[in-house]
Amino acid sequence: MLIDTHIHENKYSPDSFIELKRAIDMAKLIGLDGICITNHDNNHLRNDIGDYVKINGVLVIVGAEVLTYQGDILVFGLKDIPKEMIHAEELLRLVKKHNGVAIAAHPFRNNNRGLENHLREVNHLLSGVESFNGSTYSYHNLQAYATATELQLPSLGASDAHVIDRIGMYATRFYDSIRDDKDFIEAIKSKNFHPVMRKDGEFKNLDYCYEELLPFKQENNAKQKQSLIKNS
Repeated sequence: MLIDTHIHENKYSPDSFIELKRAIDMAKLIGLDGICITNHDNNHLRNDIGDYVKINGVLVIVGAEVLTYQGDILVFGLKDIPKEMIHAEELLRLVKKHNGVAIAAHPFRNNNRGLENHLREVNHLLSGVESFNGSTYSYHNLQAYATATELQLPSLGASDAHVIDRIGMYATRFYDSIRDDKDFIEAIKSKNFHPVMRKDGEFKNLDYCYEELLPFKQENNAKQKQSLIKNS
């Protein structure tokens, strides 16, 4: 199954220009099996459609993108989103308590909204890393992929679409059958998925060898050393 796991719609994310119906129509058109609506700091859409719904053959799953003091995190399975900003670890423990899943969104995007090196501090509480994000520079996506690989966290792809034509730029191929939100959460926990990129009208698996990731690993190591020196 092909699912774009990070999309914003305009009823509950004011910075989005996408109506839910149009998002579903676009997903159907380009061959996605599902989309996740992850509006900013709320899951109010579930009051309209429930935790999931299937419309025109497209599965719609409701989650949220929550901004913590350390950066943005996608959460699924958490019914009550914190009304005030909290620390990443606190949010992640809350998600775990409710048997949900949490994914680091665009961790190295250059807008101070990613976890960046805090990813290492909370990696044991994450279910995955959104390594390929359609609103993030390729360089920073590869940096996220290299870090996720190093931390042995699975990588996902998602568009982070706020405009209609970005939907499906990146997505995630799931090898398990997903019928509802509970199946989706279990599929994330199983780690049986792969990030994909839409190119020439097709979704293609993203794979990088060790040599391609080495420069990003070396940069991460250098930043860690600088941080240790600064804090010593």
